[in-house]
Amino acid sequence: MPLARSLSMTSLNGLPQWEDEDLPVEDLLLFEVSWEVTNKVGGIYTVIQTKAKITADEWGDNYFLIGPYFEHNVKTQVEACEPPNPAVKKAMDTMKSQGCQVFFGRWLIEGSPYVLLFDIGSAAWNLDKWKGEFWDVSNIGIPFHDREANDAVIFGSLTAWFLKELSCQFDDKPNIVAHFHEWQAGVGLILSRSQKLPVATIFTTHATLLGRYLCAANIDFYNNLDQFDIDKEAGERQIYHRYCMERASVHCAHVFTTVSQITAIEAEHMLKRNPDVVTPNGLNIKKFSAMHEFQNLHSMYKARIQEFIRGHFYGHLDFSLENTLFFFIAGRYEFSNKGADMFLEALSRLNFLLRVHKTNVTVVVFFIMPAKTNNFNVETLKGQAVRKQLWDTAQSVKEKFGKKLYNALLKGEIPDLNKILDRDDITIMKRAIFSTQRHCLPPVTTHNMIDDGNDPILNTIRRIGLFNNRTDRVKVILHPEFLSSTSPLLPLDYEEFVRGCHLGVFPSYYEPWGYTPAECTVMGIPSVTTNLSGFGCFMQEHVADPAAYGIYIVDRRFRSPDESCNQLTQFLYGFCQQSRRQRIIQRNRTERLSDLLDWRYLGRYYMHARHLALSRTFPDKFEMEPSAPPKTEGFRYPRPSSVPPSPSVSQHSSPHQSEGEDEDEDERYDEDEEAERDRQNIKSPFSLGVLPQGKKKQHGEYRN
Repeated sequence: MPLARSLSMTSLNGLPQWEDEDLPVEDLLLFEVSWEVTNKVGGIYTVIQTKAKITADEWGDNYFLIGPYFEHNVKTQVEACEPPNPAVKKAMDTMKSQGCQVFFGRWLIEGSPYVLLFDIGSAAWNLDKWKGEFWDVSNIGIPFHDREANDAVIFGSLTAWFLKELSCQFDDKPNIVAHFHEWQAGVGLILSRSQKLPVATIFTTHATLLGRYLCAANIDFYNNLDQFDIDKEAGERQIYHRYCMERASVHCAHVFTTVSQITAIEAEHMLKRNPDVVTPNGLNIKKFSAMHEFQNLHSMYKARIQEFIRGHFYGHLDFSLENTLFFFIAGRYEFSNKGADMFLEALSRLNFLLRVHKTNVTVVVFFIMPAKTNNFNVETLKGQAVRKQLWDTAQSVKEKFGKKLYNALLKGEIPDLNKILDRDDITIMKRAIFSTQRHCLPPVTTHNMIDDGNDPILNTIRRIGLFNNRTDRVKVILHPEFLSSTSPLLPLDYEEFVRGCHLGVFPSYYEPWGYTPAECTVMGIPSVTTNLSGFGCFMQEHVADPAAYGIYIVDRRFRSPDESCNQLTQFLYGFCQQSRRQRIIQRNRTERLSDLLDWRYLGRYYMHARHLALSRTFPDKFEMEPSAPPKTEGFRYPRPSSVPPSPSVSQHSSPHQSEGEDEDEDERYDEDEEAERDRQNIKSPFSLGVLPQGKKKQHGEYRN
């Protein structure tokens, strides 16, 4: 038997490299398989798209993504080209000769990875045969009416066919690693293992099928994980075949991974296997050259949102926009899973607190959750038209006023301000004022909802009475459509909108990772998350005092719903009490956490999974010392010692504090000093140091 090669990682220019000189990446091919390659359905698309660059940097031309072919996606996202690898081209040609359409090109995203796309429709004539073959190897039957499951069988069969044609051409090397995401891609993994293909397989579940269904049914999921009759629950929801596909994929894979610790616990009970590696989701972090550019962007986009508010609340704009905070929740319309139910209840309590304490702060809350609509709300469109008309009127009067003032000053006269506006100007302004009169309340939704009477958000708003009354300090706007810069109402892209808001609120009950609060963090916007989300657990592990860095974590796991709601209300009320300076300091801290979410740091977990799969699949070629996944020691932010993030946690030595003492408290904040301390705590990704010649670091010895 040839001597097995030891696997570990070193760093070269910040990028991971194979340590063993006898094992270049050229001896390996990596295929990543997902239904969301070039095909945006949910969060997995974001994972694959953002991770592509660091993976392409590591693997070069030996990295390929496999997905479904959809013409409308390919036309806008993929540039056709010839495969650089002759073996890949030969496997494609074999499949094409038997009637299957296979498309190859470069995905036009950062990293420009190669993509291999299968046309599901062109191979649909094989469906019955492939379903039979799948039954023979797994005893899983697929009902004819479940189109998504049928497509998964076609996609998986094509993937396994391709891997078989490819592996048949190789003798000893290159070795193949295939990484499958979610149950839709799992059929390819099951078939590959049943055919005993020489392929190292990894399966990642981003959320278990049954977990999502059970949580949506308002079941106390996490306290009863070990009590569920899994087969019965899946059967009652008519997803038993999908559940079997998912569970078979998990148990067939050489390495099984999930995206967070909370999902790992869920998978252990739902899928009956402990994950080998937890692979947190990251983002591509781009730092601005100017330190505070993200603060400038916040001011710019906040002004754009304020313009929308002026129109939406015309006739009721009796609150100061300078003292108005913008909160938002965004994502799939899953009322309970995304925590919209708890958020609305907390807003009702926040409204009561703000009114009782007679605060001058107003909170406008946006719900960006797509639902079925038939058009924009007429009253909302009218509001923006009235705002524009008032702006045009003001500009017209200002121009006339400016000309008269200019001419008077040229003559050396100070104009009579009582005569500078003539009767026509006064009439125009009076008509403009009359046009802002409104005999109804500002609408709580921007669109006409198709099933208004059964909409859970609108029904809850009716129950708690948040109708945008003048006396309400919390105003609510439901925008049941994804944001777009071409919208006539709120012409902002999602990223621009997030940058303009003050706080993102995501009190999710079921959130395997949580890209929405992660995106807020990267943009320097504080957010609320929970300890039932992967992101919240990750931040608790890495940040000693998350709230000081603008990450408020609601305890939804060990508290009752009412206690969790009260905690969320206190977070929101505390945020409303912050001064403008404290919010700026907090945004600076939040933005510094973005290093934790960089794929250059988090990519190491995927590398560990691939190394583990190789050592398990080809033990005679690859050897890995038994070790835990990469450690995260040293990646922990301490509690900042300067200005407290919120008045609610300020500690004073005397009961009465003067303004001078307040200023002294502010002077304690030295941003450069605090930022440098944080940079030392979050050390450079992969800074493993130089190894003495001849000494090899075993895989898993990551100490940062």
